[in-house]
Amino acid sequence: MYAIVDIAGKQIKVEKDESIHVPLIDMEVGTIVSCDNVLFYSDNEDIRIGNPHLDGIKVTAEILDHGRDDKVVVFKMKRRKKYRRKKGHRQGYTLLKIKEISA
Repeated sequence: MYAIVDIAGKQIKVEKDESIHVPLIDMEVGTIVSCDNVLFYSDNEDIRIGNPHLDGIKVTAEILDHGRDDKVVVFKMKRRKKYRRKKGHRQGYTLLKIKEISA
């Protein structure tokens, strides 16, 4: 059984007892989060596709951790002009553990 869920503007495939990285959610660690924005649901027999969302299906998850991804380096350079710019960026994420997909 799996579902495709819209969390913080990203579409993520989730299964029960799976840990996923999602964009940073401003909540405490240990909080239970429920998401009603289910776009697709399948349980190996029944397949449901939302238009755009499905009614009556909810995904419940627990926040395990907050962190930051690896650094992405952006380097700009124009040769022979003494122009060099180096910037780094680390995106914040939240680690979720999917507890239940209720239909």
